Amino acid sequence: MPNGKSLFLGVLVGGVVGASVSLLTTPSSGEEMRGRMKDQSERLRDITQEIKENGLDLKNQLTRTSKEGAALLKDLSQDIKTSVESWKETVEPHQENLQEHLLQIEEGIKELEEKIKEQNYTR
Repeated sequence: MPNGKSLFLGVLVGGVVGASVSLLTTPSSGEEMRGRMKDQSERLRDITQEIKENGLDLKNQLTRTSKEGAALLKDLSQDIKTSVESWKETVEPHQENLQEHLLQIEEGIKELEEKIKEQNYTR
């Protein structure tokens, strides 16, 4: 999960840089500054914990989704297989009749072509 590590590292570095800049540019007293830094460090800790929890939630959700997807694909493939087998059982008894009809149609087309050729030659 390199993106999660990069995000965490970015938040951490950003927090440190932000705290350092505020230390160097703030004309506040040391006590005020320590209070602000304490608040910022607590916020950073809370943000870090929230990011960690969100990452774990996302990981768990992805795991569940992938398991559900695998189960759905398995069911779908079984349904397709059953449908194809049923279709084959339905078509097979009629397959010979269909082939015979196709042969008759082909023969009829050939006869028509021959008649058309004969008519064209006689003209």
